[in-house]
Amino acid sequence: MDNKKTIASQFGTNAANYVTSKTHAKGKDLDLIENGVKDRKNTSLLDIATGGGHVANKLAPIFKKVTALDLTPEMLENAQSFIESNGHQNVFFVQGDAEALPFPEEHFDTVTCRIAPHHFSNVDQFISESYRVLTEDGLFLLIDNVSPEVDEYDHFYNEVEKKRDPSHFRAYKKSEWISWVEKEGFSILTVNVFEKKFIFDEWCRMMNLSGEVKEALNRYMAESSEEIRNFFSIDVKEEKIQSFKGEAIFLAAVKKKK
Repeated sequence: MDNKKTIASQFGTNAANYVTSKTHAKGKDLDLIENGVKDRKNTSLLDIATGGGHVANKLAPIFKKVTALDLTPEMLENAQSFIESNGHQNVFFVQGDAEALPFPEEHFDTVTCRIAPHHFSNVDQFISESYRVLTEDGLFLLIDNVSPEVDEYDHFYNEVEKKRDPSHFRAYKKSEWISWVEKEGFSILTVNVFEKKFIFDEWCRMMNLSGEVKEALNRYMAESSEEIRNFFSIDVKEEKIQSFKGEAIFLAAVKKKK
C-alpha cells in the first residue's frame, strides 16, 4: 500500500478524533497563524491538509473566501460539519493532494498547512505547489512537528511516530525546512520553534491503537537509552509511559518572484 492510500485509510477511520483532539483543536500555534495574517488583505486562503478544519475555522472570519483541502473524504466531511456548525458560510471543501494542488497559478494570497507535512512523501513538491498557487508576495504559513538535528534522536522520534501511525512518512529537521523553503524562492519572515507535550494514552487513542501495538510502543520508548529519555523528557511510572516532549516549528514566508 502506498503512503497516500495508507493516509486515506488511517485518517478515514479516525477522522472524527481529529475534530475533537485537544492537540489539534487548541494550542498557541493557532494564535501564531492568526497573528501571522493580521494587517494583510486576506482575500483568499488555502488550508492544505485541513484535517479537522481548525485553521480554516479560525481564519474564516478574517478571509473573504477559505478553501479547505484534504486527501481524505471523511476528514472533509467532519471538518465541514464542525466549521458550518460554527456559522461559517465562506469555507469551501475540496478533496485533493498537497503534492498536486487542483488550482491554477497565483490563485491564493495565503496558504496554510498545520500538523500535516510529516505525512507527505514528497515535501519538495508540496512546497513547490504552495509557491505556484500563491500570488506574488503571498503568505505561506507552516506548522509541523520537527525532528531533532541530532541523527540518533531524529531516528528515534521518527521510529516512534511510525510505530504509532503507519501513515507517518517523516518529521523533518528545522534546518531542512528552512533550506527547502528558501531554495523554492520564498523569503522567510519568521521561524518559531516551540515545545509540544504528548500525553501518551491520548496520543495512542487518536489512532485507536490496539492494546498489543500500544504495549510494544510503550516498551520501545521505556527501554530507550537514558540520553534519549532525558532528551524527550519521557515520563515513565511503573513501566508505563505517561508523556513525552517533542518540538514543532512555525514558519512564515512570502513568495518572491524568481
